[in-house]
Formats: sequence, C-alpha cells, structure tokens
Amino acid sequence: MIEFVLLALGFVFLIKGADFLVEGAAAIARKFNVSDLVIGLTIVAFGTSMPELLVNIIASQQGNAAIAFGNVLGSNIANILLILGISAIIYPLALTKNTIRKEIPLSLLAIIALAILVNDTILEGAPASVLTRGDGLILLSFFAIFIYYAFNLAFSDPAVIEDVPKEKHSVPIAALMVLLGIAALYFGGEFVVTNATLIARGYGVSDALIGLTIVAIGTSLPELFTSVVATLNKNANIAVGNIVGSNLFNIFFILGVSATIRPLPFDPAGNLDIAMVVLATIALFFGILLGKRDVLARWEGIAFLLLYAAYIAFLILRG
Repeated sequence: MIEFVLLALGFVFLIKGADFLVEGAAAIARKFNVSDLVIGLTIVAFGTSMPELLVNIIASQQGNAAIAFGNVLGSNIANILLILGISAIIYPLALTKNTIRKEIPLSLLAIIALAILVNDTILEGAPASVLTRGDGLILLSFFAIFIYYAFNLAFSDPAVIEDVPKEKHSVPIAALMVLLGIAALYFGGEFVVTNATLIARGYGVSDALIGLTIVAIGTSLPELFTSVVATLNKNANIAVGNIVGSNLFNIFFILGVSATIRPLPFDPAGNLDIAMVVLATIALFFGILLGKRDVLARWEGIAFLLLYAAYIAFLILRG
C-alpha cells in the first residue's frame, strides 16, 4: 500500500514542481526583458514535459528501459486518444491549416523515425535492438530543427502566442521557486520510477505495462489540465498545439536525452505500442479531415476514448 501512496505523492511533486519551475523561470526571464512569446515557446513548453523528462532520466540511470519507452509511448497515446478525446467532447476543436499540414505530419514522422532507430534486429539482423547514444543524438538533432521551426513560425505569425503565468515575483523569490521546482521534480521522478517498479514486480506485471499506463497517464496530467482549460476557453490551437508539441518533445528530446545518458535496449514487443502511436496520429489527422473539415468533432472524441479504452484492455490482457 505504501508504494501506491508514494507513487501518488511522486505525481503531486512532478506536477507542482513543473508549475514552480515554469512560474519562477518566466518571472526571471521577464526581469531581463524576454518576451512572453519566447517564454511560452521555451519555458512553458519545456515545463509541461518536465515530468516525462525527469521520469525518463531516472529510469535511464537505473537501466529501466521498459519504463523509459513505456512512459514516452504511453504518454503520446494518452495525449491524442485520451486528452484530445476529452477535449473534443467538451467542445469541438477547430484547427489551423498550419497544424494540420505541418505539425501533425511532423509528429507522425517522429514516431516513424523512432521505429526505424529502435528496430536493429528487424532492419539489420542485429542480435539485439538498442536505442544507442548515436540514435539519441540524431533525435536531439531533429529536436533542434523543430525548435528552429517553432521560432520561425512564432515570429512570422504574431497570432501564435502561448499563455504564461501573469504573476510577478522578485528575482530572489523566482529563483527560490525554480530551485524548489527542480527539487520537487527530482524527488517526484524518483518516487514514480521506484514505486512503479515495485508495484509492477509485486503484482507480477511488467515494467512496460506500468510505464504505458500509470506512469504515462500520471506524467501527462499537465498536458491534460492545459488542454482542458484551453478547450473551455475555446482556444483549440493551444489545446491541440500543446498535445502535438508534447508528442514531438517526448520523442525527439526526452528519448534523445535518455539514450544519450545510457543506451536503451528495446523489446520488439514494443513495436505494437509504436504502431498504436502511429494509428493514433493518423486517426487525428484523418479525423480532422472527415465530417466538418478542420474540426475534431464530439463523436470523434468519443471514438478516441473508446479506442483508448480498447488499447488499455489489450495492455492488461498482454500483461
């Protein structure tokens, strides 16, 4: 029982740590006249993905590749099918052509690139499949290109602006918030990885199952809150952009950093989860094009949730 309590506490630390880090860093940046636009594209985007990053860094250090891959793949699946499903049910999501034509296809390219990098056994006949440090550097290079694209988009389109916290803090208070945020993220990540692993072994289930479900959903809570609030405010671009950006961040940056820290062995069974990310991304792309064009409708949100429920049932049966 104590493992479940510590796991829940870990998620609280991760969420509040990300909040503190974002708010404190944004306040410091404003003191140096950094625009809210740049803060949003960097600090806010980075902050909402910090739970996944810290969990993966700790999992990589401990050599737990199943949690590292499961966290990223499970988060990406939950982001599309669960979070966008809920958001579309709350209010139909109307998207810009830029998101449909560029960002969603780019997220599809990201998961295909990952599938190629981790399947050494299938593609090259290698005795084992590993996401090597070289592969990690390739993913980080893709991430650099994505950041370049994001900045170009922002400065060429003044309408692309991300909300950031409006509270003003002195530099000492802001610096203290950053330090507290980093500490909370570190301990939260330790609690999540350690106790998720103990739960998995105690109940005889795989680390991969825990990573794809409990850990993935828990670390996706910041994206869930962001997208739901944006949907309630009828800001579909932030609701969807938050998810697509997070999925790109998870693959290119988080797995890139994880593999650079320590090469990650890949279980070929994980190809089914990669295929699910591909399916979810394609479903998002064509879902927007079907029915009312450029809109993710309520019925499609319901379909996403049903597909996610079927996937979770499959994971439980797979064990």
